[in-house]
Amino acid sequence: MGKLFVISGLSGAGKDSVIDGLKKAGLDYKKIVTTTTRDKREKEKNGREYWFITKEEFKNMIDDNDFLEWAKVYGNYYGNSRKRVKEALKTEGPVILRIDCQGAKTIKDKIPNAIVIFITVSDLDIIKNRLEKRETETNESIKRRLNQAKEELKTLNKWDYIVENKENELDQTIEKVKNIIKKELNK
Repeated sequence: MGKLFVISGLSGAGKDSVIDGLKKAGLDYKKIVTTTTRDKREKEKNGREYWFITKEEFKNMIDDNDFLEWAKVYGNYYGNSRKRVKEALKTEGPVILRIDCQGAKTIKDKIPNAIVIFITVSDLDIIKNRLEKRETETNESIKRRLNQAKEELKTLNKWDYIVENKENELDQTIEKVKNIIKKELNK
């Protein structure tokens, strides 16, 4: 039986980089790909970063109770398939969900033994710089994400682990998360 790990954290803190790095660091895991209604970015591929669907399709899935959790974030819907999570948990090893704080709280409420690893940074200017480097965000969306990050920092006491993704130390961050997952699997 698998164990559910939620990688959450601030927008721009490096959640995707950490998850991708775990694979390169030799951690064998199943990743649940989130479904969203947001527009696909240039280098994204359907089914890899997200499952991209229309708002109508998403609302139909809500009506059919297909999501373990879902939320509307920054004007778009995001959700994780109940069926995909259930299937992945039938296998051995870690199952990873990449999800925002709102979703992490919902998952923790529904699956109390899920382990939430929150990725943060030392300073919100780091987030601002990373979001600007993406060149996918407007000034308004960056401001909105920074305001959200301030609120999310107030939730740190709710998570099982807090890992700071220090500037230019991604490999060390990946190693810390990998060690947390290994430790929890051995409990």
